[in-house]
Amino acid sequence: MYKYFTSESVTEGHPDKICDQISDAILDAILTDDPEARVACETMASTGLVLVAGEITTTTYVDIQKIVRKTVADIGYDRGKYGFDAENLSVLVSINSQSSDIAMGVAESETHEQGAGDQGMMFGYATNETPEYMPVTIVYAHKLAHKLAEVRKSKKLKYLRPDGKTQVTCQFGDDGKLQRIDKILVSCQHSPEMTHDEIYEDIVKYVILPTIPKNLIDSNTEILVNPTGRFVIGGPSGDTGLTGRKIIVDTYGGKAHHGGGCFSGKDPSKVDRSAAYAARYVAKNLVAAGIASEIEIQISYAIGIAKPTSIGVDTFHTGKIADDAIIDIIKKHFDLRPRAIIDKLTLKRPIYRQVATYGHFGRNDLDLPWEKLDMVEILKQYLSNN
Repeated sequence: MYKYFTSESVTEGHPDKICDQISDAILDAILTDDPEARVACETMASTGLVLVAGEITTTTYVDIQKIVRKTVADIGYDRGKYGFDAENLSVLVSINSQSSDIAMGVAESETHEQGAGDQGMMFGYATNETPEYMPVTIVYAHKLAHKLAEVRKSKKLKYLRPDGKTQVTCQFGDDGKLQRIDKILVSCQHSPEMTHDEIYEDIVKYVILPTIPKNLIDSNTEILVNPTGRFVIGGPSGDTGLTGRKIIVDTYGGKAHHGGGCFSGKDPSKVDRSAAYAARYVAKNLVAAGIASEIEIQISYAIGIAKPTSIGVDTFHTGKIADDAIIDIIKKHFDLRPRAIIDKLTLKRPIYRQVATYGHFGRNDLDLPWEKLDMVEILKQYLSNN
């Protein structure tokens, strides 16, 4: 058990998050007209350049150049002085169709059920320490990043630019309960004329204090804002961006395992995405039902095979019933075959760009199917039987 634990988040102007949003914006555009499309879309962004590559098989057409420029503009990179802007981009596209070997394993027929799009293991996690059923560190890191974007977009802090990062370190007691926040870090891209003291004062006043509960901050809480003293060069002009490089930001802030596969740019036939969503759905419902205070679920697959090759559970000694019994409950009430997941969670819809920033899980601000608590009453019956 950690006494101190840290999680980070990033704003939509972070170079890697730009790429996640572009990949998911392309996916959404394709799914709008072709729900059966196979999409594996990767994006790279650098100074003045966006490269979109991958494997896409679809019956529709989308204007990738237009989607890229609109996404970049929506994020806020709409001026040349930012070093990266929507109008003055070179957009390169290199798209192929899905490998026939992979397609053979995924495609359904009268004799073949839809199999997993690849091998791999996926994790789902939930904890009752927050209303979001998420680790408290990632909840506050996301809230700070979201607030940072809000004060930029509202022009409350006109000097802010799209790139930004946050980090929160929490201190826990021997019982695992949150005691206080030990450190808060906010890094924000800004216009060159601003002084560090001005930025520090504004970020504390308009971002940190309205976001973090007062009872969690004390005289020993260390607040860091732009630790180097200057953050003018940001976005892809400061650091190359790639799809899928912020997978811990996307999930549980490091508190739970991650299988390694990213989510963005992938249609739901890819279990990297759909099975990770399903595992979160299962974990959240189990915790909400009171079967455990904290739970992590692992699911593994083999390419072309529908049924998971394994299901594992860890309740971190908080389970009200045995782990083996929980696995039996999962097998009975949750169908974790790829097609069943897609149908249950209605995943063949353009719903992915909205989760490409500020996390895919614990999003009480969005109506996400994998966050629904519609299995709680069914699962509660297993507590009364013990």
